[in-house]
Amino acid sequence: MKVLVTGGLGFIGSHTVVELQNNGFEVVIIDDCSNSSVKVLEGITEITGVKPFFKKMDLRDKAAVHQFFKEHNDIGGVIHFAASKAVGESVEKPLLYYENNLNTLIYILQEILELESSNFIFSSSCTVYGQADKMPITESAPVKPAESPYGNTKQIGEEIIRDTCKVTPRLQAISLRYFNPMGAHPSTHIGELPVGVPQNLVPFITQTGVGLREELSVFGDDYPTPDGTCVRDYIHVVDLAKAHVVAMQRILQKDNDKNYEVFNVGTGSGSSVLEVISSFEKVAERPLRYKIVDRREGDVITAYADTTKANQVLNWKAESSLDEAMKSAWDWELKIRS
Repeated sequence: MKVLVTGGLGFIGSHTVVELQNNGFEVVIIDDCSNSSVKVLEGITEITGVKPFFKKMDLRDKAAVHQFFKEHNDIGGVIHFAASKAVGESVEKPLLYYENNLNTLIYILQEILELESSNFIFSSSCTVYGQADKMPITESAPVKPAESPYGNTKQIGEEIIRDTCKVTPRLQAISLRYFNPMGAHPSTHIGELPVGVPQNLVPFITQTGVGLREELSVFGDDYPTPDGTCVRDYIHVVDLAKAHVVAMQRILQKDNDKNYEVFNVGTGSGSSVLEVISSFEKVAERPLRYKIVDRREGDVITAYADTTKANQVLNWKAESSLDEAMKSAWDWELKIRS
């Protein structure tokens, strides 16, 4: 079956393309390369032996999206990653995030409803929970006012999909609310390669470790956590990619009585910023330069997943430890800087 992966040259998207191809799916990629590189295609091909079809396109161009689906009307499912994704940047550029993350979702949903098979997986986020009252966070936790425009686009995105599913029974959709992906493919052919200054913690750590950045800024050490730094659920990107495959397989089997479901995708445990730094120092066998700075607007204090639903319904579970994920991220960093 042919699956369209938007943002398929990005960090999570590229790893998901690999897992889809390894499971027999034919993959078509759309990416505007604003935060990725066409060279990622080479890495995907090296790993799988199959070069997926690629179209460079800005999904904000509604006419171009319509023309693409007209030419590829045999697509059996869509996994939608393409979006701006940095919490801090979204606070500074809210209109960019609302345009890029919501318009593109609407345009794609409009097109897939015209296909013979309307199967859709949405790249959502734990940011929809805001600062949750209880840990670990279950899918039934209240969706609170978002802490950032980025988080709000994920909340609104889920609402758009839910409302569309209510009036369109033939649309089968799943939102995967994932926590904090990190790491790289064990082959080191693909990994996280942000354009410019990294917005996520782990690539900033590895770039600092390799000497590309002078030091890491830790945003606050006075939070009500064991060591005062924010706590997140860090999941290996390969584990996360595999969750998308089993989610698509569930949709295709159509053995569920609901046409819209949500699942948390994480490890089920939290790690603080200082613990992540410690993991790096352990696997890289070198100290990391960092400094404590003021808190960053838009950050929640603690967020880690209850993954019981994904474990039981999808028969999926994260397998890699924090150190294993960090080691793969460091191996990738060393390779691309060599």
